[in-house]
This record gives sequence, structure tokens and C-alpha cells, in this order.
Amino acid sequence: MTLLVHTFVYDEHGRSRLLDDPEDGSDMAGTEVCRTTLWGSDAARALGARFLPELATGDLQVEPEDVDDFLAECELLHQNAATLAGGGGDRRDYVVARLANITRAALRARAVGGGVLVW
Repeated sequence: MTLLVHTFVYDEHGRSRLLDDPEDGSDMAGTEVCRTTLWGSDAARALGARFLPELATGDLQVEPEDVDDFLAECELLHQNAATLAGGGGDRRDYVVARLANITRAALRARAVGGGVLVW
């Protein structure tokens, strides 16, 4: 299974609606095992992550009012990608690529007043 990242908005009735996925396939947030081994890892928590570690126990929904804080967390993890990956090389590149996808979804969310769903 694969973790996906999407941008959502609330409609006039308060129901969430996912926006169309980017054409380039940048909706990938990692494999299912990344819930615990990457985003919910001790390394992510030690760096101060509070949103993405929620994936260790379920899906993550970042509400519109939390998107700026979520983007700051993504930047923090990006700056520490080698630590988060447990080294450099291909694993670091994997982390950077998945964080880029998550960040793009969050930037889209901020632009439209929406939120982010990782599931």
C-alpha cells in the first residue's frame, strides 16, 4: 500500500472535498511502512515533528488554520532529511522527494484556504 497526500477544501455545507491530483504523480507520501519507520519515527519526533508522527496511528488531516505550522514542520524535516533518513544517499533522496510532494500539497492548501490529508 501507498501513502497519498491530497489537498482538500470545505464546501458551503462544511463537507471536505479533495482537489484534483497533480498530473505529475506527486501525490505520493511514501509506502505504508513509512507511517512508523519515517514519519512516526523517533527521529521525526526528536526533531520536533508533531503533525506527521500522527501517521503512526492513523491518517493525518491538517486543518486550514494549521497549514502554516505544517509547512514549517515540513521545512524542519527537509533541513534534517539525512538525520530523518538515517544517513545519506538514496534514502535521503527518498525522504526529500516525499517531503517535496507533501509540501506542494500544503502550499496548494494555503493558496486555496484548504487543508492537507495524508492517508
